[in-house]
Amino acid sequence: MRPIVAHISEVALAHNLTQVRRYASQSKVIAVVKANAYGHGLLNAARGLKATDAFAVLNISEAIALRDAGYQHPILLLEGVFSVEEMALVDQYQLVTVISHHAQLAWVLESRPNIPLRVFLKLDSGMHRLGFQPHEYSHALQQLANSANVREVILMTHFANADVVDGTDVAMQVVRQIMPESYARSLANSAAIVQQPHTHADWVRPGIMLYGATPVAEKPASSLGLKPVMTLQSGLIAVQEIAAGESVGYGSLFTADKPTRVGIVACGYADGYPRHAPTGTPIAVAGRLTRTLGRVSMDMLAADISDIPEAVIGSPVELWGKQVPVDDVAQASGTIGYELLCAVTARVPFKIHG
Repeated sequence: MRPIVAHISEVALAHNLTQVRRYASQSKVIAVVKANAYGHGLLNAARGLKATDAFAVLNISEAIALRDAGYQHPILLLEGVFSVEEMALVDQYQLVTVISHHAQLAWVLESRPNIPLRVFLKLDSGMHRLGFQPHEYSHALQQLANSANVREVILMTHFANADVVDGTDVAMQVVRQIMPESYARSLANSAAIVQQPHTHADWVRPGIMLYGATPVAEKPASSLGLKPVMTLQSGLIAVQEIAAGESVGYGSLFTADKPTRVGIVACGYADGYPRHAPTGTPIAVAGRLTRTLGRVSMDMLAADISDIPEAVIGSPVELWGKQVPVDDVAQASGTIGYELLCAVTARVPFKIHG
């Protein structure tokens, strides 16, 4: 078998959830498992996060998968329903839906659920993606409060700049002006959880921090007490000895200035590794940190093993995980850890560790 595998730690997931509760000890937790749990596998993550108070997903198919697997937690649809027909499924599977525009509001008000619904009413506090504008929010809230279809309304917003020290100040001014204090609120994402304690409110919505990557660029995940959940591991499938002046890979982007020992790794952009990762991106071979060389190809990439004499065909390689933080690979590649984790492709086998 090709040696690449993504190891998923349920223990690390549970640990990171515990860290969320330490940061926001007075809040309930909605564990965000959208996008196939940020690339980790929806049900893999759910097992590790079973102690959460609720789950959040993007769409109904993800919610149904959780219900079919036996999870009875509240399940929040982060973008709500996409058609009036989906309201029947919200009722059938006892889901919690976000309402962020007038069509969704009408669908809820016109529905006939067997059990009155719990809903989250979203305020646009400055991101300008989804949510009611401040001047229309109160009327929408009043309509829901007066509806027999609704048993509970939780107030919600999402911050555009929670990773900046004072990045929630303007948004929180809007929240305080618009959201009645008599209602429960859900405001904080991962970045706000770790550095904006005044936003924690009644429900927090951690995402990336649950998977052991940082939500704040200048703070390594380890400094936040988080453990990586995914370790993307492969192995060497060839070793090359090149002379000064010789090059490696497509486009000859790396040319050796001295004799160089090169390890060829069974991992490429078809596995989800970033094609644009440059020479020097951190990688670990045989347990020792080194760097990538040249352009990443579809199925392979190259690593400098000049100073790792014990590295041979079959030696283990960590692309990211416990030794090489995914955020370091992302930074070298000009992106964020979120994207790399979500991009791991279906041809990479997963191995789950309890």
